[in-house]
Amino acid sequence: MARTKPKPKMSWAKVDLHLHTPGSADYIDKTATFVDILRTAEEQELDAIAITDHNSVAGIAGFRRRLETLQFLQSEKRLSPEERDELDEYYRILNRVLVLPGFELTATLGFHILAVFPPQTSIRKLEHILLELNVPEDRLDAGTSEIGASTDVLTAYSVMDRAGALVIAAHANSTHGVAMQNFNFGGQTKIAYTQDEHLHALEVTDLDSRSRRTTANFYNGSKPEYPRRMHCIQGSDAHLLVRGSGENEKRLGVGDRPTELLLPEVTFEAIKELLTGDDFSRTRPYRAADPIDPIKEAQEVGPSLVASFHERPVVRSRGFEAVLRDVVAFANTNGGSIYIGAGKTKGTIRGVEKPQEVQESLAQAMASRITPQAEVTIDVVNPEGKAVMVLNVSKGAETPYVLDQTEVWVRQESESAIATRDEIVRLVLQTLAGNRVPVPMAEAEEPIETGSPLADEPPHTGVEVVESSERNGISYHTVRDLRNGSVVQNVTRFSARRLWRYAISEREAGGLDLNSVDWRGDIGLWKVHKRGGQTRYNLVQRDPDGKLHIYYGVTEDGLHGAWRVFSDAPDTEDQPESAERREAAPVA
Repeated sequence: MARTKPKPKMSWAKVDLHLHTPGSADYIDKTATFVDILRTAEEQELDAIAITDHNSVAGIAGFRRRLETLQFLQSEKRLSPEERDELDEYYRILNRVLVLPGFELTATLGFHILAVFPPQTSIRKLEHILLELNVPEDRLDAGTSEIGASTDVLTAYSVMDRAGALVIAAHANSTHGVAMQNFNFGGQTKIAYTQDEHLHALEVTDLDSRSRRTTANFYNGSKPEYPRRMHCIQGSDAHLLVRGSGENEKRLGVGDRPTELLLPEVTFEAIKELLTGDDFSRTRPYRAADPIDPIKEAQEVGPSLVASFHERPVVRSRGFEAVLRDVVAFANTNGGSIYIGAGKTKGTIRGVEKPQEVQESLAQAMASRITPQAEVTIDVVNPEGKAVMVLNVSKGAETPYVLDQTEVWVRQESESAIATRDEIVRLVLQTLAGNRVPVPMAEAEEPIETGSPLADEPPHTGVEVVESSERNGISYHTVRDLRNGSVVQNVTRFSARRLWRYAISEREAGGLDLNSVDWRGDIGLWKVHKRGGQTRYNLVQRDPDGKLHIYYGVTEDGLHGAWRVFSDAPDTEDQPESAERREAAPVA
């Protein structure tokens, strides 16, 4: 159900959850002490850090032993003046900076995984977990990333999660990362390694990039092969106190690449609750001079499979109708975020008047009109001093979700649409199967680089009109949704949702001229158009027997493998050309 109780006041916390100590064999400054690391963290104004040495907890164990020794000497009144200063500094900084224990595991095939634990976790428990992960006993204190055969990635996720850890894929898009960026194979493995339920977040190195092809955008839940939206954070992976120079100039120091988390309090529990939840508006890369506004960042991406925008919560006499439809559609599809008080265009912040009253009324409307109860959290943020409501809707486990007992809505790309009979059947079967409907089993491309040179299968978004027939003077069509492979029969141009209507209009117009297609082997580009700032492609594929397939309204997310050659194609069509085309054209 929607959360309506007042929440504690939130504030941004600056965290670095990937730090090494001299307990790691490859640590550069071997003379650094733990108090040096704490002092540097304080100077960087960090609120929380995690100590994650390679396959070892020797570093955090050494720190605890030193602190216990100083405390013992204090109790025996045997502290020297230097030791008293050291202990006082420990106390002062530990009162300011939360220190979390953990480790960086080298899993089978060399993939690195961070496990971060509550501050009170004992060294004995941490070492027991490392042994369970098949780190050799004689290597527990070595702090090396080379440990031989350990545990496979998926088992490691499960073991860490069961032990209570926050599980993070280390530098996922880089060397030793589970996104397998430098591999030209293993699509299903990439999917499993980045979508597993026991993995909580991805640490990435391009979180602050302005490029549209960042790792975070790749894992935002809109990719058909990667339907689970992942929290993405960044960390320094510091192997020295301050940024290196010379041959170590690319090495970051403590707090050089932190993440900001919007938290009610700086605790392990608050951090884990955020990174295991569905609120993606409370995480951002740290910027000292120009802090990122998550609302404006979402506006820049625009409406999508997992995001919608409403300038007003209520539209005239229709009440919350539009918002409730989006809630149902997101719950039935892949979850998502609904922004109320913010328009589709970046910078258009209208705000919501009396947000607490609106929140309570909206929560009551969801409770009374949506069946079963959708999992929704409601947060209020204040960009530009105006209240914006953010509804985070979880992917439902009891589909189909229904509005007013009769309306089943689903999300198709950037719009919510009434579900067809075939889609409703699929939602029922999804629940009967334990909500484990498989995603398309495709060899997925890498997040940033191009994927396979082959294109044996269709794009992963858009629609194909599979066949058409005429009955009583009316054309009926069978439409295939390329995102999930579902096939809907008996669709007419007048009953179809907008993207389908566009495809059917193009099909009925019979306008395909093979000479106008930009062919690249057996795949080709027919048209490019933009709607609402989003580029869409009409593509063609030729089977070995010469049969042609036309794919309408493909988005960037659907271009995989060899199809990606068309991603930077210039516009070839300015839409709309007529009133009929304007009605039929796809919207973003």
